[in-house]
Amino acid sequence: MFSKFEEVRIIAARAQQIAAGAPLLLREDEIPSGLSDPVELAKLEYKLGRLPVYIERK
Repeated sequence: MFSKFEEVRIIAARAQQIAAGAPLLLREDEIPSGLSDPVELAKLEYKLGRLPVYIERK
């Protein structure tokens, strides 16, 4: 479970990757028509559990 601050950081980092041309981790049928905003795409990837993210806390 991530804190809301960690979630925001994860989504922001992924949105930057998408904006820079990284391939999406979504299938074509999962992307709503007309959706092209990197932040919204990153949120969708996060919501669907497609981001392989691990956070190590000390």
